[in-house]
Amino acid sequence: MLQLNYIRDHKEDVLKRLAIKNFKDADSIITTVIDLDNNRKTAQKQGDDIKAEANVLARQIGELMKTGKKQEAEEMKLKTAELKNTEKVLDEKLKKIEDDIHKLLVTVPNLPHVSVPLGKTPEDNEVLREEGTKPTLYNGAKPHWELTTQYNIIDFELGVKLTSAGFPVYKGKGARLQRALINFFLDRATAQGYMEVQPPILVNEDSGYGTGQLPDKEGQMYHVGIDNLYLIPTAEVPITNIYRDVILKESDLPVKNCGYTPCFRREAGSYGKDVRGLNRLHQFDKVEIVQIAHPTKSYETLEVMRDYVAGLLKELELPYRILKLCGGDMSFGSALTYDLEVWSAAQERWLEVSSVSNFETFQTNRLKCRYKDEKGKTQLAHSLNGSALALPRIVAALLENNQVEGGVMIPKVLVPYCGFDRIN
Repeated sequence: MLQLNYIRDHKEDVLKRLAIKNFKDADSIITTVIDLDNNRKTAQKQGDDIKAEANVLARQIGELMKTGKKQEAEEMKLKTAELKNTEKVLDEKLKKIEDDIHKLLVTVPNLPHVSVPLGKTPEDNEVLREEGTKPTLYNGAKPHWELTTQYNIIDFELGVKLTSAGFPVYKGKGARLQRALINFFLDRATAQGYMEVQPPILVNEDSGYGTGQLPDKEGQMYHVGIDNLYLIPTAEVPITNIYRDVILKESDLPVKNCGYTPCFRREAGSYGKDVRGLNRLHQFDKVEIVQIAHPTKSYETLEVMRDYVAGLLKELELPYRILKLCGGDMSFGSALTYDLEVWSAAQERWLEVSSVSNFETFQTNRLKCRYKDEKGKTQLAHSLNGSALALPRIVAALLENNQVEGGVMIPKVLVPYCGFDRIN
């Protein structure tokens, strides 16, 4: 959530940067927020003046009572009662204004970083670099959804029987490959100084609000109505919320956590050939990395996190590219996002496998995640997170890119984790 003081002091900059995110209602909402804040200040001053007047009267009543002037004291008590009623009305007015401001602020996306490119669709994203050699497949090579059936390692139809489409069942070497990737990603993260946590996969409304999923994305999350809990769309939600209402020491920064969880997304409105097989699921596994960073170092941290994810793709011998997302393709809460995509040889297209984002103070303002600087002043920290990595499209690319006649070869780095070097 944007800070109100910044909106007041930098209205034109806020509107300019929101335009990069193609936020259509920016002018009316920001103007209304500022007008409401002016009303809030007026009501606050009126309330403070009344409280001050009531305090003066209280002292005068005490003096009158001491000197025996009970009649005058009683008249002042009546005036004090009137002031109390007015104060109550003003308090209710102030609360409503503050509620109205908050309802508007939570609809406003984060401001994009100055380096974010203009654009409205993924086609407008900026390709920063491309690494690796795209494999040349043998004649008769297949997409992963056919390979998984051929080698009986992922059963999409059984998932439909048990749940519905988008909930595959991993079997045999497919299940072991999933477990191998999870352990590989966690081992690499802990070696880089991330503390592993195993968070809940159900969160409450406060947690969803804290990281910006609520009220923006409730339609994309699975809701357990009877308990009013949400299945997590990513481990970012519970891990970042660990630091909700926490004041850290400046020396604690950066805080680095990683965690594996299943993730759940309704993906409403996703149809067509691009969502076939593992390309888009309702339940999938992912290892997430999260950092709470010092504001002056968060963009340096973002670059390090991005390059760390790229290093994982290199180890897996997957051709990849890094994109800087344009304003129109960024998430609601992100200030700057890098996407990493791997090349899918059988589908002949790029598949997104990671987003690494800096949220600056957008989440921490909601979370009240702060630190005390060297002067003892409380400041908002910056929050960052990234997929490191999401498994489905990694598996899709591994199967397609490494297929040979009669099997699929396992990248060398995964063999010790899998216990086999070939799927056949």
